[in-house]
Amino acid sequence: MKRTSLLSASFLALPLALGCPSAQSGAGDDANAAPAIKTPAEAKTFVERVNKDLKELWTDWSRAEWVKSTYIIDDTELLAARANERQLEYAGKAIKEATRFNGIDVDPAVRRQLDLLRRSQTMPAPSDAAKRKELTEIAAKMEGIYGKGEYCGADQKGPCRDLIQLSKVLAESRDYEATLEAWKGWRTISPSMRPMYQRFVELTNEGAKEMGFANLAELWKSNYDMTPDAFEAETDRLWNQVKPLYDQLHCEVRARLSKHYGADKVAPEGMIPAHLLGNMWAQEWAKIYPLVEPYKGQASIDVTKALVKAKFDHMKMVKTAEGFFTSMGLDPLPPTFWERSMFVQPKDRKVVCHASAWDVTFSNDLRLKMCIKIDAEDLITVHHELGHHYYFMYYHTLPVLFQNGANDGFHEAIGDAVALSITPSYLKKIGVLGEVPKNEKNLVNLQMQDALEKIAFLPFGKLIDQWRWDVFSGKTAPADYNKAWWALREKYQGVKAPVERTEADFDPGAKYHVPANVPYTRYFLARVLQFQFHKAMCQAAGHQGPLHECSVYGNRAAGEKLEAMLKLGQSKPWPEALEAMTGSKEMDASALVEYFQPLMKYLEEQNKGRKCGW
Repeated sequence: MKRTSLLSASFLALPLALGCPSAQSGAGDDANAAPAIKTPAEAKTFVERVNKDLKELWTDWSRAEWVKSTYIIDDTELLAARANERQLEYAGKAIKEATRFNGIDVDPAVRRQLDLLRRSQTMPAPSDAAKRKELTEIAAKMEGIYGKGEYCGADQKGPCRDLIQLSKVLAESRDYEATLEAWKGWRTISPSMRPMYQRFVELTNEGAKEMGFANLAELWKSNYDMTPDAFEAETDRLWNQVKPLYDQLHCEVRARLSKHYGADKVAPEGMIPAHLLGNMWAQEWAKIYPLVEPYKGQASIDVTKALVKAKFDHMKMVKTAEGFFTSMGLDPLPPTFWERSMFVQPKDRKVVCHASAWDVTFSNDLRLKMCIKIDAEDLITVHHELGHHYYFMYYHTLPVLFQNGANDGFHEAIGDAVALSITPSYLKKIGVLGEVPKNEKNLVNLQMQDALEKIAFLPFGKLIDQWRWDVFSGKTAPADYNKAWWALREKYQGVKAPVERTEADFDPGAKYHVPANVPYTRYFLARVLQFQFHKAMCQAAGHQGPLHECSVYGNRAAGEKLEAMLKLGQSKPWPEALEAMTGSKEMDASALVEYFQPLMKYLEEQNKGRKCGW
């Protein structure tokens, strides 16, 4: 799966997905027998014990998950499920015990850890042991189906193609039928997940209710230092800030595709068929840039070609990204990172190539899991993943309950903000590019490439969890899973299924984050926050001029701003962490809109006389 700015369902989902002490601790073994009165001192002792036990259990689980992800067989799936089951059992008991400190006047840091513990699980399990075991096995099985997925043709006689091979067809082919077959082919892997997912929803909702939440949607949305309803309204507010820019981009792309494929394939008005946007999920559209290039024949920047010419390999890709962070005064990655990471796709076994960042022991045991390609996309992805690693590195000395981003969007935004500094001037400084022509046409071309990634993604980033919130809350019934999925795709993206889809399909399962149960709103928030972070670092660096020209490479003042936020982890509410970086306590998409002003001007001119929208 690609992750050019967002592609990484990073392993930081692991700490978000639990909340457990060690099996030996006995926490909450007999809730009814525990003393009814708790004191501030007891609360402090409890939190210290939970942090110690969590670290032990999460480490056991993350080791099992690492092996499962880098060596996919039934045995590793089972081992990961068992480790997950152990931590979930402890989590339920610890969370129930933590509620006994409600109403007690305790130290603010202790209170925050108690609150974070209660909201810590993305996959809350029922207290019933048999159901808990069932849930962990379903979770491991669904992710295994995804990781092993391949399409062997309509007749199942092969040759079989995995996600990378099928994605390559969508990225490179402009044959309508070939891309349609690849698109449909990948979605043959997910129907078997459908009954599993329905049961998964039932079990996790039961677990959420035991913890005092109405359902899993309410639990997920409560993890943002505001009420669930207020948070959903906040995502709507941010979407409405950026929607005018997306609408203009959609209008221009649709017109270009209609011209290329013909009005019978892509209507000049209405929605765009999902298989024609160069990506398996139509989430990012960069691969169709040649079809929508604003100024043909204008000198363009081929970063992939430049990387190959400069003899980049997987190690040099990662070293270059590390060099960006160290140029800002941050520390080098630990030696174990280079020894334990998976940088290339093994030839002897199945692995999950989806890029992800890990701190396996929650003690600076940093690892990158990625099948690196030598191209511009993966150069951005590596910078993004190292953003997670630097967050891990700077907060790993905090109690494990604080070892997370201020909110999950922060974790995704760090590397993306740094990637905004991968400007032509930066690539020239590190020897990838030579002289770069600078004029208005080149700028618009470059911004179009960026927008096909960052702006095209925004509605997709919002709708994934909107679908799950509706499923978890019961607003969407199991009988309507696929119907509701495509209704949201059409509403937010203006993208439609290229062929009829029915409830025999389970198209949400063809997107990694659904079977892997990784919350997705973080990526939407990250696309907004990265520009807010970028502007703040540029201001610290004393940048003068348009925001899109700024690179903070080599600037220690910008690095100090970044480090100040990284060190906080989740120890403070996210508005305080945001203020440490930007001076503001409110998320704001105005920096994103400012960044793309040159492109917006071009799009509005191109779309004059067209009927935009769908």
